[in-house]
Amino acid sequence: MTKEPQQPDHSFDISQMSDSELRSAMQSIPCQSDEDAPAPLVELTGLQGQHSAMMRCEMPLRFQATGELGDYAFAFCRDADVRLDGNVGHGAGDGMCGGVVLITGNAGCGLGSAMTGGTLAVYGSAGDRVGSAMRGGSIFVRGSVGDDTGAGALGGTIVVGGDAGDRLGDGLNNVTVFLRGKAKSLAPGVIEAPLRKREEVRLGLLLMGASIRGSASEFRRIIPKARLDAEEAGAGEIRPNWR
Repeated sequence: MTKEPQQPDHSFDISQMSDSELRSAMQSIPCQSDEDAPAPLVELTGLQGQHSAMMRCEMPLRFQATGELGDYAFAFCRDADVRLDGNVGHGAGDGMCGGVVLITGNAGCGLGSAMTGGTLAVYGSAGDRVGSAMRGGSIFVRGSVGDDTGAGALGGTIVVGGDAGDRLGDGLNNVTVFLRGKAKSLAPGVIEAPLRKREEVRLGLLLMGASIRGSASEFRRIIPKARLDAEEAGAGEIRPNWR
């Protein structure tokens, strides 16, 4: 039996609204008094590749949209729960602080750069520098990613269901990259480590949370060699710098 799509509570044509008008319209939506009730569902239409769409969205609302968006979609997003059926340009989720953003298509370069929290999932592939300089949160890419994934990342988790380009994990710190495919090359000081049982369990829960199918046992763990050395030495504390 096919589940009927949920009808939106509100609908906005973003091609007919400025950023400030859209923000005001979203802020006018009353919050739910019942904490157990789902947040209001907002449908976004008129997607025409707009840049900086939904930037700094801090309203605890659910959004659904179909179409293409340009660069810096959902940048600095917080609290929102977004489902986009389409592609995005460069810098999607840049500086994201919280919430959930699921993108069914592909993403350009810099996906999730400098993000500090939340869940950012792309069901297609993504370009170079995925998760660069990120400080927290989780990034999931079901397909493949480009070069310099995780460059300078200091915190968080990156999961790649396909292959990775060159210099995977360049400057990686207290971050784990889970890779199902192959990397063209790993950055100096970064190695493939055994997937420990606790990491397999954690990854399985993360995959479920991002609605991504697959067994956690199919992935390999990419971390700084110094971190693996500390683990094997039985270090019980997290060091501030694994490089």
